[in-house]
Amino acid sequence: MVTVVNLANLDLNLLRVLHTMLEERSAARTAARLHVTSPAVSNALARLRDALGDVLFVRKGRGLTPTPRALELAPTLAATFANLERALAQVPFEPQTNTRAYALALSDTDQLSSLSAIARAFSLALPRARLDIVSIDTLISSGGLDGSSIDAAIVPPGSDDGHLRALYEDEAVFVVRKGHPRIRRRLTPALFNAEGHVDVRLVLGKAGTGHRAAEEAFARHGLSRRVAMTVPTFAAAATVVASTDLLAGMPRRAAAMLGRSLPLEVLTPPMPALRFPMMLAWHERTHNDIAASYFRDVIADALATKKVSIDAGSGARTRSRGGRSASAKAGR
Repeated sequence: MVTVVNLANLDLNLLRVLHTMLEERSAARTAARLHVTSPAVSNALARLRDALGDVLFVRKGRGLTPTPRALELAPTLAATFANLERALAQVPFEPQTNTRAYALALSDTDQLSSLSAIARAFSLALPRARLDIVSIDTLISSGGLDGSSIDAAIVPPGSDDGHLRALYEDEAVFVVRKGHPRIRRRLTPALFNAEGHVDVRLVLGKAGTGHRAAEEAFARHGLSRRVAMTVPTFAAAATVVASTDLLAGMPRRAAAMLGRSLPLEVLTPPMPALRFPMMLAWHERTHNDIAASYFRDVIADALATKKVSIDAGSGARTRSRGGRSASAKAGR
């Protein structure tokens, strides 16, 4: 007759007693090793006998001999407790040998202007690990940072309810094609309101935090965009602008990168500079994880700045805490 044991009704601590007894073959030594009394060991074995339908041990002289059923369980119990001990052990974190896959969500702008510095720093700091870059759309559709797949994201303030760390500051600018028939080196309020705009909707085709902040700032200064087209990325907007008479707003860092390959003029808006900080965000679930914390430091060291120096000719120049540019710090 086969005895079926329901694990839900079995105190798994009893199996620890059985495992130790199989190794020690003595109730006294088992009690000493588990820091319990000998009667407690005897009580545990009695409960196991009832649950398993086997006496488990019989006396032989001054010692105890396991039954065939107990011997049958011995290798499984030994492997199970060894695996648990390995799984629960605090393994030292070694960046140079770490093989973890890290996922980082980046907007179109950071894919253009930050990814090279991040990739360079990551490859040096975690040479055997893998870096998975995903879009902000993927971040949102996969459940955000409280899901289980994405370790961190670079976002504007207010985009996430988790932990935030300042990385850099950028500025909103506008781009038009070189040789635009009406806009030449200066974007006036009248031209801003009259010309057609390419609107960038980065987050699932909807207005994000930065988009809404910009619209509110325009309205405060009597500016209104006539949207002629919407696109999902700044790269797409730049491509459209380069071949039409439309204009598009974007972060200066993105404009500087895109202007290297497209015939674009970078113009400041007809209002006080609209600056916005960008943050590294992560969830509480990874906050105390040593490997995730090290990964966040790698990103911050590659991108964190005191300020952004604005230069219309060359784009935003990012400076590190130590005064050197982030590119110089990374060895570029």
